[in-house]
Amino acid sequence: MHPPTTTKNEPSGPQQDLAGYELTVGVGGGIAAYKVCTAVSRLVQRGCGVTVAMTAAGMQFVTPLTFQALTARQVFTTMWQTQGYHDPQHLRLTEQADLFLVAPATADLIGKFAGGIADDLVTTLMIGRDCPALLAAAMNTRMWDNPIVQRNVTTLRELGYGFVEPEEGWLACRTIGRGRMAEPETILGAVEKMLKAKPPRGRSEK
Repeated sequence: MHPPTTTKNEPSGPQQDLAGYELTVGVGGGIAAYKVCTAVSRLVQRGCGVTVAMTAAGMQFVTPLTFQALTARQVFTTMWQTQGYHDPQHLRLTEQADLFLVAPATADLIGKFAGGIADDLVTTLMIGRDCPALLAAAMNTRMWDNPIVQRNVTTLRELGYGFVEPEEGWLACRTIGRGRMAEPETILGAVEKMLKAKPPRGRSEK
C-alpha cells in the first residue's frame, strides 16, 4: 500500500467559511482607514463578497482604487449615478448585504447615524439599509469620552447597532489613550459573529 501523494510547499489556501455572505463596508475619514484595507482583504480571502462605499473624508486617507483592487468590485463614492451602475441612490448595496460595517466610525458619522441625517452616500445607505449594522469606532480620547458622543452611542445600541469599541493605545494626535480603532483581527471576529448568526441572505431567499 502506497502512501498518499503529496506536493511539497503546496499552499493550503484560506478557509472559505464566509462564502455566500455579502458585506457592505462604509469607510469613514480617519487614519485608521488603512486598517480597513487589511480587514477587507482577509474577508475576501475567506470567500465573503465585499462592496465598499466611501465618504469624501475617507478618500483623503485611502483611495477608492485600493479597495477596488482588494475586492475586484466597483467602489462607490457618491449618491449620484456612477458609470455602469444605474441606481442613483445605491440603496441596493445594503438590500443585498448581510451586514453593513462602518469603519472607521468617526464621531461625525456616529452623530449623523444617531440623528437620522443622510447627507452623503454612507449616511444615506445607513438610514436606508435593510441589514444589521456594525460600527468600528475611532476618534480622539476626549471625543470618545464626550457625553454627546456617548449619548449617541447609547442611542444606536438601543436601536440594535453593533459596536466594536475603540482600544487603548497610541493615537494620531500623539497621545496615548482610548480611541484608536480596534485591530483588523478584532473587527473580523465581530463581523464573523454577526454574519454567521444567520445563513447568507442570498441562500435563504432562494
